[in-house]
Amino acid sequence: MSTAYSGDDETFIEVGHYQVCKYNQHAYGDNFLSRKNPADGRVITTLSDGLGSGIKAGVLATLTATMATSFIEADIPIKRAAEVIMNTLPVCKKRGISYATFTLVDIEPSAAVRIMEYDNPPYVIIRQQTVVEPIKDFSTIQRKNKATGPKREAILQYSKYMAKPGDRLIFFSDGVTQAGMGTPKLPFGWGSANVQTFIENTIYENPQISARDLARKIVQKAEYHDGYKAKDDITCCVIYFRKPRDLLVLTGPPLHRENDTDFARSFSMFGGRKIVCGGTTANIISRELNRPITVDLKNLDPKIPPVSYMEGSDMITEGIITLGAVSNLLENGECAVPKHINAATKMFDILLDCDRINFMVGTKINEAHQDPNMPVELEIRRNIVKKIAGLLEKKYLKEVYITYY
Repeated sequence: MSTAYSGDDETFIEVGHYQVCKYNQHAYGDNFLSRKNPADGRVITTLSDGLGSGIKAGVLATLTATMATSFIEADIPIKRAAEVIMNTLPVCKKRGISYATFTLVDIEPSAAVRIMEYDNPPYVIIRQQTVVEPIKDFSTIQRKNKATGPKREAILQYSKYMAKPGDRLIFFSDGVTQAGMGTPKLPFGWGSANVQTFIENTIYENPQISARDLARKIVQKAEYHDGYKAKDDITCCVIYFRKPRDLLVLTGPPLHRENDTDFARSFSMFGGRKIVCGGTTANIISRELNRPITVDLKNLDPKIPPVSYMEGSDMITEGIITLGAVSNLLENGECAVPKHINAATKMFDILLDCDRINFMVGTKINEAHQDPNMPVELEIRRNIVKKIAGLLEKKYLKEVYITYY
């Protein structure tokens, strides 16, 4: 999954995460939340690791992440929020430890970053392809939860810094650092130092790697060390400060034919990546710009029409069916995306790799979509675009603009 927001026109903050369940479990024991505070533009992210695995761990991790994110969003000081969480969560009677750990990151629009950690592996800052050692303050909180365990000191780590363009902040659950534990090659697990080296090498090989791709590579490498049978839930989150990436999505013919030329000109002059959704829309652009369309017959899918290409576009797709499939992918999240490639998965990847997304929506009615025999899920184009835009804004924190023609 990938999320992002822009603090200004030059710097964009991309937030991406990826996770896998413990082998033979069907519920995540880790939970990751990210929100943009509409009041002041702050981005708040929390990773919580529930004790153990499965549903119980997931519930406690979700509770912890939700509390932490909501407290910071309500302007409760980060240290006070941590104290409330620590004195609210139950304590394991046998092991005497909290049922959930957390890493809480609060980012101001000015790129000032505050981080609070409890019992998660230390985060990593990469600046100019090199690890930067943060300065941390340690504080002790007396546990007061008498119902589930004795008073017990909890050590919190607090740090803050000013992020610069190109910086990456990476944090993860102990499923990453403990991957491979007990194996001949890694008897004590992958370890923080080895994880840092892997991150540095990955960025050196691909300096422009996105947050979501870096998070995926780290998790997949940890899963590899576990022999592809994860011994614990594995979650990695990456925050990347970089220049924004723009995308234009054209779908549907303009209401009036005399607007076709302006429609095509807007497509031609756009400076970012471009997607055309709909055969009629693609034919208008092809006709107005005199650019032929070619169909890609690779990766055919029985449910999703194939991808086509045209000079100046990243891809051309069928309209309503593909947009509906993309909406479902956005709703279910990246970890639920099927492995086989089709037009919907390609469009999903491009949407998440871009930050400012412009939809140009033609408002001419396609009579085929009013046929009562068509599947119920085939909503009118404008409604699907609104749903996609809402998901991109709320769940993935993208900047979305819609223009109707």
